[in-house]
Amino acid sequence: MKFFGAYISRLGRSHARPTRGRIRVFDVARGVALVAMAIYHFTWDLEYFHYVPAGLTAAGGWKIFARCIAGSFLFLVGISLVLAHGDRIKWTPFFSRLAMIVLASLAITIVTYLMMPQRYVFFGILHCIALSSLLGLGFLRLPPVLIALAGFLIIFLSPYLHTALFDPPLLNWIGLSTYTIRSNDYVPFFPWFGPVLIGIAVGKVLKKTDGLARLGALYPANDPVGRGLSFLGRHSLAFYLIHQPLLYSIVLVFSLFSPADLRPVYRDLCNPNCAQNDSVAFCQRYCQCTGDKFHEAGLLEDLLYDRLVYHGNDTVTSVVSSCTAESRE
Repeated sequence: MKFFGAYISRLGRSHARPTRGRIRVFDVARGVALVAMAIYHFTWDLEYFHYVPAGLTAAGGWKIFARCIAGSFLFLVGISLVLAHGDRIKWTPFFSRLAMIVLASLAITIVTYLMMPQRYVFFGILHCIALSSLLGLGFLRLPPVLIALAGFLIIFLSPYLHTALFDPPLLNWIGLSTYTIRSNDYVPFFPWFGPVLIGIAVGKVLKKTDGLARLGALYPANDPVGRGLSFLGRHSLAFYLIHQPLLYSIVLVFSLFSPADLRPVYRDLCNPNCAQNDSVAFCQRYCQCTGDKFHEAGLLEDLLYDRLVYHGNDTVTSVVSSCTAESRE
């Protein structure tokens, strides 16, 4: 995750409502997902600037957290499609919202390519929402059981469908290549179209029963927490586009006045590389020594970010030589 880019479609904003009024619980659900997304992205920013361990947001509980956020967004996209177009597809508002999502996704692709070309966002959450919203229209007239079955099959069978046929870069958006895709926000069509279909199925069931009436009674108007989350949910696109640049800028400014200690980051990279040729004990001493001396010389950041040529630099050569000798004693 990385610019986990998570945003819930605004498809349900003006038409996703029953005749009795807007169902605020869905806006609140969007708001909760947006807050969770901001927490994840802020942690990713801290990781990027080395205030937390490297790889923290890409493994364990944080990885599950990120997937739950993306899944909840896409699930709500499916429900919104039913509420907005369950009886008759309203093409004008649909294409208006789709155009906003497409333009926003293109903007994110361009900006991330300029900032981080090696891991730019070419098919993130917004891209997936745009395509899923368009294709999801074709499922609106099917029985809920068939739609849900298709959604679960996409989710659970996707890991077994990877093939070299989908390895060409132009097909990476499908999500079935045989190699790992490097991107700061990668939400491919497979398996992530699955939660959208499940959301459509649930939305159809709610619409045929009294589920919408029950949900409409939740979060009364005098509930301040519900009002706040509902406000976020109704302005999800703006929140998505603004929050990450703002959070990133805050951490960036903080790093200028209180930079993170890069020595643990350096040792995490140095030890496995060193261990390919020397003992673990030697490498621990060597990486500790070089990390401390590069830090004292003010070279550590330049070395980690490839802004300094390692070989041929007199200071680097001196540090490596002295630390090699000290570590072998």
